[in-house]
Amino acid sequence: MFYRRSKNGYRRVLDGIELKTLVHGERTLMAEFSLAAGALLPVHRHPHEQTGYLVSGRLRLTVGEETFEAGPGDAWTVPSYIPHGGEALADTVAVEVFSPVREDYLDR
Repeated sequence: MFYRRSKNGYRRVLDGIELKTLVHGERTLMAEFSLAAGALLPVHRHPHEQTGYLVSGRLRLTVGEETFEAGPGDAWTVPSYIPHGGEALADTVAVEVFSPVREDYLDR
C-alpha cells in the first residue's frame, strides 16, 4: 500500500481534532492527526500500542503519570491499555503508528 501526500482525506474525530489514515498493513496502521490550538484529547485507553512523532506545533501529552511537552521532532510511545490524553498548545500535526491495526481508523 502506498500513500501520496494530499490535503484531503481528514475526518473529524473530536472538536478541533481531525484524523487521516495514511497506510496500514496486517499488523500496523499509520495515521496523521491535525489538532487545532486548544484542542483537548480526553484521557482514554485502548489495546493498541501507539508510537507518535510530532511533525509541527506543540503538544502536551500525559501518559500514565508522566506529562511531556512535545515540540517538532519529538516522539513518544504509549503502551497498551495505559491511560493517556493531551492538549494541543498550538496548531499541531502528529503522525502515529498503532499496533494492532485500529479497525475504527480504517476507511470504509
